[in-house]
Amino acid sequence: MSAMRPTAEATEEGGTGRTVALLALTALGALIPLLGPSAALHGTGEAAAPGVGGIGLLRTVLFAALSVPLGELFVRGLARRLPGAPPERPCSWAAFTAAAGFLAALALASVVSAGDLIPHSLGQIDVGGLYGSRDGKLALLEVNAFLLAGLCALSRHPAAQVWPLAAAVVAEALRAHPATEHGPLTGAALTSVHLTCAALWTGGLPYALRTLRLWRGDPAGAALLGHYARVALVLLAAITASGVWSSLRRMPAATILDQLTTTAYGRALLAKVVLVAVVALLALWARIRLRRAPDPLAASAPARAEVIVLGAVVAVSGLLTALPLPIRWT
Repeated sequence: MSAMRPTAEATEEGGTGRTVALLALTALGALIPLLGPSAALHGTGEAAAPGVGGIGLLRTVLFAALSVPLGELFVRGLARRLPGAPPERPCSWAAFTAAAGFLAALALASVVSAGDLIPHSLGQIDVGGLYGSRDGKLALLEVNAFLLAGLCALSRHPAAQVWPLAAAVVAEALRAHPATEHGPLTGAALTSVHLTCAALWTGGLPYALRTLRLWRGDPAGAALLGHYARVALVLLAAITASGVWSSLRRMPAATILDQLTTTAYGRALLAKVVLVAVVALLALWARIRLRRAPDPLAASAPARAEVIVLGAVVAVSGLLTALPLPIRWT
């Protein structure tokens, strides 16, 4: 018993340390959408809507609330296909993220109900008015989608949450492309693909690493991480293709280099591209270490760094949705 006690204490300390580190990284990530608008807008001559930092933070929470449960379902599906894989699975965070997504969607709906302004009192919130506009209906759809996803996560059939989460993805894609835009359905389809693939990649990797830690010493862990890496390569290709196409629709090729440095949207997009490139390099490093090292946990260091940078990508994506769209020069 005395020999086992230090191990248990070390495990508990390690878990506490990871929790503290996660909270610290979350707080730092929140600074990106809060402080990013002033840096992105500096010297551009553009004006942002009131409360742009808060809107960006709420969108970041909403994107994270989509990524975590979709990533969990994705990796659980991969694990089920592994022959001889241990039955143990890490505890799900889906119910907690659904609650966070519900609150973020509710706050964003209140902004829509107040005429896209930050409400400063309950009297400024017109709930009934949400049913009279396209943006209002989409905001309500997202609120209800996260509520239903949370109920599904707590039920005996947690896999059913994929349907309300898919509805939230579609609602977010439609919201990002108003009917007045040229080719809104094409833009919404591209955003749906981009957001879905990004959610699977961003939410899947943390759950894969948690599963790998739980299965420590079992060869199924290396097989799971390798299987995830192969699918992640396809996801990266889809994210890149849809992202480039979407960018060219908003910033024509003849003006994109100029707008990447002279507009707030372009600067944030450039920062996102750089971060995604860093993620791709970290992913490649982790895959090389996975192939060469006898212990799959040897690949966890670059993979953990990949998770951190992916979190920054999510925060920058939330910032992008709050910044003014670039002018489509002709």
